[in-house]
Amino acid sequence: MTAPVGDPSAEAARVTEEILHDTLHSPRRGVVVDSPPGAGKSTLVVRAARELAAAGEKPMVVAQTNSQVDDLVKRLAKEDPRLPIGRLHGSDSPPDPALSELPSVVLSSSVGDLAGREVVIATAAKWAFVKDVPAWRHAIVDEAYQMRSDALLKVAGLFERALFVGDPGQLDPFTVVGADQWAGLSYDPSASAVVTLLAHNPELPQHRLPVSWRLPASAARLVSDAFYPYTPFRAGTGHEDRRLSFAAAGDGSAHDRVLDLAAESGWGLLELPERRTVRTDPEAVAAVATLVRRLLDRGGRTLSEKGTAALTADRIAVGTAHRDQAAAVRSALAGLGVAGVTVDTANRLQGQEYDVTVVLHPLSGRPDATAFHLETGRLCVLASRHRHACVVVSRAGVERLLDEHPSTEPVQLGVTVKFPDGWEANHAVLAHLNERRVRYRP
Repeated sequence: MTAPVGDPSAEAARVTEEILHDTLHSPRRGVVVDSPPGAGKSTLVVRAARELAAAGEKPMVVAQTNSQVDDLVKRLAKEDPRLPIGRLHGSDSPPDPALSELPSVVLSSSVGDLAGREVVIATAAKWAFVKDVPAWRHAIVDEAYQMRSDALLKVAGLFERALFVGDPGQLDPFTVVGADQWAGLSYDPSASAVVTLLAHNPELPQHRLPVSWRLPASAARLVSDAFYPYTPFRAGTGHEDRRLSFAAAGDGSAHDRVLDLAAESGWGLLELPERRTVRTDPEAVAAVATLVRRLLDRGGRTLSEKGTAALTADRIAVGTAHRDQAAAVRSALAGLGVAGVTVDTANRLQGQEYDVTVVLHPLSGRPDATAFHLETGRLCVLASRHRHACVVVSRAGVERLLDEHPSTEPVQLGVTVKFPDGWEANHAVLAHLNERRVRYRP
């Protein structure tokens, strides 16, 4: 399959109107919207909330984390300053203090205090404690693929119909206990809320946002082909619409050469010698930190449809698979005098957007390819946070590692096979990166 052709803005607008029409008028109790990275999930959620409020409804909005809720409140208040918004929060999890400065927003840990609000927003965990209240006619569930089905069950009695918006290519919902005993059952509590919803209600209207406004043209095709082969999308901008440049010329080092390559093509692979290492590989960590330092030292500048801007530390992110790797990179950056750069795991980078990302490959230096490191969503998140360029740091030999450790996960009856699997997605991404490789010997 190929992505649609024509004006991306017109195509995105047409799909959005179809989604809003079904949300307001469909006789079904739910509408599902799949969204690729950067396609405007939050924008759709905010607009749907406003449209419902304008139609005389008072929707409840469900997000998965407090930061997601706070972000939605800020965006909704900015888009419609006169819309009365309620931010429902836990007594032990206060919201962002900045929300108290918004005149249209009321904060409370009690849903009764928010009865007069047109839109009430909270996490799924907080909504689960709301009892003995009249049901809302409409709900909007943001990041619905990150929501477990048991979390949906806890809040389903609060609303009559819902719009579910999420990205099917991201990481699966997190569980702290094993869930094999429920695998394949229709009530598997660890399954995604959307997967379970559609298994029981296959007739629900389903839509797909067709354009990524985050990913540049150099990345959209790769991410679409590698992670969304049956639901393709395209970039909202062309190859000439975005540029990354440096005020200072490179010094000839491998770090600067791969940065120049990434500025030109959108991708770069800094490849260290093949070696089995500890998880916090000191040489790989040092390479990541040096790349960030050079991005700042060389005076990077970005040109896009938003204008020109300096590449500052807050517009750079480093992505890793593990928290100890992220901690090691933060320490290395501090040693180089770098502050303000986001360094975190794929789980915590979901939904975030930066101009340039530096990624420590999940399989770099490993002796095996486990299910955790091969999870499709992990690599998808790491490869889809950037607006201009992504540089991957990895030990050589990942392809051999993949071939020596094919997927051996048991096939369970009744469980939908996730496609593409991590093994195939990793090969697709590496094949692309190998054409933009710079070898480096520490």
